[in-house]
Amino acid sequence: EYPIDILKIDRSFISKIGNPKQEAIVSAMIAMGKAMNLTLVAEGVETQEQADFLNQQKCDILQGFLFSKPLNPEKSTEFLKTHKCVGE
Repeated sequence: EYPIDILKIDRSFISKIGNPKQEAIVSAMIAMGKAMNLTLVAEGVETQEQADFLNQQKCDILQGFLFSKPLNPEKSTEFLKTHKCVGE
């Protein structure tokens, strides 16, 4: 047994959403993570199409340029004050 609670899906998989074979791979990763009761994080989400697919598959957390480019600490604080997370 490994002490794992998060499964991150690399942007190299996310960037290929739109290709049915690649979508099947991402769906399988999400299903496996859910079966293991892991939190799923999709990295490198850049398009609404990717976000929609991942939301349909019930991915827990999406991160990437679609939401924000990297921010310094001050801008991060301001961003968090002015934006709500999904589910809030």
